[in-house]
Amino acid sequence: MTESLADRRLSRRSMLKSSLLFGAGLAIAPAMASCATPTGRPGPTTISLGLNRALNTLDNKLLQYDAALTVQRAVRQALTEIDADLKPRLVLADQFRLVDPTTWYVRLRPGIRYSDGSPVEVRDVATALSMYSQVNGSFVAGFFPEWPTVEQIDDASFTLRTTRPVPVLDYLMSNILITPAAANKPEDLSGGVGTGPYVVTQSDRGQGTYTLARNENYWGAAPHVESVRVRFMPDESSRVVALRSGEIDVIDSITPDSTDQISGLAGVAVQHADGVRLNQLFYNFRKPPSSPMADARVRRALTYAIDGQSLIDNVMQGSATASRGVIPLSLAGAVETGSYTYDPDRAKSELRALGLDDLRVKIIWESGEFAADTDIMESVVQMLSAVGVNAVLQQFEPGGDIAQWRQGKAGDWDILGNGYPSPTGLALTIMQGMYAGTAAKEATRDTYHGYVFPDITKTITAASEEVDPVRRDALLADAQRQIWATCPCLWSFVPKAVLGRRTRIDGINLRPTNSYDLAAVTLNGNA
Repeated sequence: MTESLADRRLSRRSMLKSSLLFGAGLAIAPAMASCATPTGRPGPTTISLGLNRALNTLDNKLLQYDAALTVQRAVRQALTEIDADLKPRLVLADQFRLVDPTTWYVRLRPGIRYSDGSPVEVRDVATALSMYSQVNGSFVAGFFPEWPTVEQIDDASFTLRTTRPVPVLDYLMSNILITPAAANKPEDLSGGVGTGPYVVTQSDRGQGTYTLARNENYWGAAPHVESVRVRFMPDESSRVVALRSGEIDVIDSITPDSTDQISGLAGVAVQHADGVRLNQLFYNFRKPPSSPMADARVRRALTYAIDGQSLIDNVMQGSATASRGVIPLSLAGAVETGSYTYDPDRAKSELRALGLDDLRVKIIWESGEFAADTDIMESVVQMLSAVGVNAVLQQFEPGGDIAQWRQGKAGDWDILGNGYPSPTGLALTIMQGMYAGTAAKEATRDTYHGYVFPDITKTITAASEEVDPVRRDALLADAQRQIWATCPCLWSFVPKAVLGRRTRIDGINLRPTNSYDLAAVTLNGNA
């Protein structure tokens, strides 16, 4: 049974280059008074977060990168959440149980209200599911093998029904944030209210800045911190300086260089957690059959050009592990299917045998997609060049139009630097999102970069419907081996979740999802 929330209350790029040369808005509440001191530091009842990526919405239909979870779920909540042990916990529901293979019984927690005082209703859940299902290119939609329907029983209880079994629905529903039905739309919302411990008092979506204040109508225990400032700070050195000076209390997704700079400093602490995010250099599976990149032999040959261990040792300095499969091995149901081998001579030989002596590839990514992204990308270009491949880079700034490129609606590309989270901690979820593409999904550009292999999708779908955990894991293992054979990535790795914080902050329980419960954060009065 799902547990209830209420039951508990500076760069090394040049060094690497040398080694390679030698070795190869929610609705706005009344504005608060200033919550910063004259020096720009947060006041004694305020904390300040410096995010590495722009938080352009506090909804998650299209945007749900790791650190965004912390802020999004401080304002909006779901029926369940995934805790630090990667298990589902009840939030807006106080009962969520499977009654037969295709039916779940759910009851809303008594007394749940939004920040404006209005009650949470069953129709809000039904509308939320409808709105999420209508969004093209939705991040969340890919996790669901099918959308459940809501059948109301009374004012507080309902069933979630599916045509086929979805035995992990209590995990999946942690991704559906609940909003009043009348205010919900099939898009990331810029207005509305939530049930979370905080409300928004100031926002600038374009700049990615928000001020949150304690929700006086919160149904749970009041958060310890009165107000929270959220800032988008894309430049990592600026975030580190701001943390050291006390201008910022918490920074996320930091590189080993920055970790070295702040470790051991008075008033600063570093926290780590094993991550569940898969960072990859993913191939474009929308290429025409005539393209060399449509040939798995070409994709596999290119993998031999990448010295992954050098990237991990010299760029990431041990803050990540090389993938030994198509998903992180820390996920429930993951199996080892193979590892990336560095053999540049083999890369050159196989490419030459395929008649590709002058292969050209384009690599795209968005700034801040993962720590040390620019260093990694520039190093990959050098590695590919060493085997005779001409690679060019195109970097997109946050808030740009890379989403259109990812969906095949804008320019052409061959390899995408991207990160894919596993917000449930299950192998099934990330496999459903990345590898269970169908022709129907591709028609609306809802596949993961055109990855459509019907036999693989069939196996993942069978696993998603399998009630027996042993049989489900066997199906997932089979699917992972099939995926590995298609060579979906040039290279991939699993980063550790890392954040830096001022020691005046306590109560941050960093989860493998690189997020934490903002309501549990406390201020201890230390500088």
